[in-house]
Amino acid sequence: THQCKYVISWSIGITKPTYRNTKCSQCDWIFALYTFLDYDNSENQLFLEEERRMSYLGFRCLEISRWVVCGLIGFLTGLIACFIDIMVEQLTGLKYYVVKENIEKFTAGGGLSISLILWAVLNSAFVMVGAIIVAFFEPIAGGSGIPQIKCYLNGVKIPRVVRLKTLLVKVAGVICSVAGGLVVGKEGPMIHSGAVVAAGVSQGRSTSLKRDFKIFEYFRRDTEKRDFVSAGAAAGVSAAFGAPVGGVLFSLEEAASYWNQMLTWRIFFASMISTFTLNFFLSVYNKNPGELSNPGLINFGSFDRNVRSFVFVLTCECGGPPGGLLGALFNALNYWLTIFRIRYIHRPCLQVMEAMLVAAVTATVSFIMIYFSNACQPLDVVQGEDYPLQLYCDDGEYNSMATTFFNRPEKSVQNLFHNPPGSYHPLTLGVFTITYFFLACWTYGLAVSAGVFIPSLLIGAAWGRLIGIMLPVFPLQIWADPGKYALIGAAAQLGGIVRMTLSLTVILIEATGNVTYGLPLMLVLMTAKIVGDYFEEGLYDIHIKLQSVPFVHSEAPPTSHWLTAREVMSSPVTSFNRVERVGTIVDLLSNTSTNHNGFPVVVSNPAKLCGLILRSQLIVLLKHKVFVELARSKLTRRKLQLKDFRDAYPRFPPIQSIHVSQDERECMMDLTEFMNPTPYTVPQETSLPRVYKLFRALGLRHLVVVDDSNRVVGLVTRKDLARYHLGKHGLEELQLAQT
Repeated sequence: THQCKYVISWSIGITKPTYRNTKCSQCDWIFALYTFLDYDNSENQLFLEEERRMSYLGFRCLEISRWVVCGLIGFLTGLIACFIDIMVEQLTGLKYYVVKENIEKFTAGGGLSISLILWAVLNSAFVMVGAIIVAFFEPIAGGSGIPQIKCYLNGVKIPRVVRLKTLLVKVAGVICSVAGGLVVGKEGPMIHSGAVVAAGVSQGRSTSLKRDFKIFEYFRRDTEKRDFVSAGAAAGVSAAFGAPVGGVLFSLEEAASYWNQMLTWRIFFASMISTFTLNFFLSVYNKNPGELSNPGLINFGSFDRNVRSFVFVLTCECGGPPGGLLGALFNALNYWLTIFRIRYIHRPCLQVMEAMLVAAVTATVSFIMIYFSNACQPLDVVQGEDYPLQLYCDDGEYNSMATTFFNRPEKSVQNLFHNPPGSYHPLTLGVFTITYFFLACWTYGLAVSAGVFIPSLLIGAAWGRLIGIMLPVFPLQIWADPGKYALIGAAAQLGGIVRMTLSLTVILIEATGNVTYGLPLMLVLMTAKIVGDYFEEGLYDIHIKLQSVPFVHSEAPPTSHWLTAREVMSSPVTSFNRVERVGTIVDLLSNTSTNHNGFPVVVSNPAKLCGLILRSQLIVLLKHKVFVELARSKLTRRKLQLKDFRDAYPRFPPIQSIHVSQDERECMMDLTEFMNPTPYTVPQETSLPRVYKLFRALGLRHLVVVDDSNRVVGLVTRKDLARYHLGKHGLEELQLAQT
């Protein structure tokens, strides 16, 4: 693929970098499709007046409302997780029962090809439904949704990512994907689902259904909505793994760009409510009300606390490099596969056909491996197998290969963790690992709602248990149960793919219910990340880059201190006078070639900065016609309140929908009351890392660059910062569209 960048070459004796221009003509669209969120409050006169009017009781009620919203987020996320789990269990149970009966019917008399066709058709039918609703109705609901939520919390407005329609398609799609036998999990999409629930509940209305419940109106702004979406993502993790603390840490490590102490408590509260809700309703479904034994969608089961030797910790450390290498290979293959899909499989009908093909191939490969496997084990060894297949094994035996393919992925992971030694043949695990690895790589990125957590855990658990089986070749009395190595392999594989460390360690500790394995898990995840990062980025970061999202990382690129705000900023800047002609405002907002979203407000003679106003604010002012007839008349107009701006949030009308007559174009608009009089500014010589820290820490959308006389000389936006990154040739700069 063509890369669009300026490559900065460093050499001895050169005091300032020289640019090697490698621009290409295909890059004008990079970053141009995205707008951004305003995480910085506009402290204009309306905001200050509302704050003055609010009493102490009003502030306390707002704080209570935040806790109520977080409780609702956790409750609804838990209900959705419960619904998904029950539907998947019912549909997969029905499918496996039909296929199992058919296989047993034709095993003795021949004709197993009919069973294969039946299996492939059932899988393809489920996947076809899931792919159609994603490809034709809501493409943003495809995949796990974690990269999109990371971008949203970073400040990038991904279109339609937190809509009600997206949630409905996501839930239905993940049910069809898992029931269709694809190599996917339902845990990843729960994070996206929780975020959508949070974005909807916190606003007290549904813009899709055009229903306003007149509650939580104060939270209708990007700053408040961001905090609740962070809580929703954490509640999704908590419901998926039964790990409320891990959910909080996931939101902190992978998602949120902003954090404080009270936010931590509220997010933890939402996570606890989520896992408790799921636990309670699943206990009712399982006809054991009050028996809270299912805290998450996946249950790893209990591991014993007997870690007998320090050698076990050292051998666990050896699982990190294979996990990092396999994770880097997985990510690299998926990267090139995604580029192929972007180029050649971009039409919805082709996307549906590809998903159906993968479903049919998955069923075929599974059937062939089960058919040719003679890994028979005594039936009394298996622990609670739901669908044991005998095939050509003797009476009282079952095919162990079938227990890995012919089962729900979560159940297969649990079996690899806890089935006693001797339950699996080494060749069975080896062939399964290779096959499942490539199937998972092919599946991630299809036009279906699916996650990568469970496939990664299953791949790692298989090769981890294989290592645990092979270790006793060395006659020492220090080797642990193979199931423990399966846990370490699962952690290494998942860490090598998604590159999570702190949150994933705590998630696995909570999911296993045993803190004894904390040190081995931490070491193996750390090693897997270090090894994987040497070869390739994490899977979510790769897909963020493939979507050309201007993502601002936590730190500026190294070797960027020589760059200053003057070299990074966009200029010249379009600005308004404090009292501006309406026609001038309409013309600038209607100009599609300069689709700016923030405008400095200046006072003339000389033109010094006095504030900043947003496009969304100007549109609301034009919609309510907040202007006077003549330039010399007294500036009296209709009194607006912040409620008028919140009512229009988040779908502000386009400027083309606002009618302004020719007479109204000659009127004047006073921006003093509505602009932010104290926008963040930096001098021209401010270094790029300092600008980066301001953007990241404060969640800014615009940063005004001024000279020594406080005159506006430029404007730094997220697009200006996100184009710089550290590449193989040093600091590189992506070519951006003029927006």
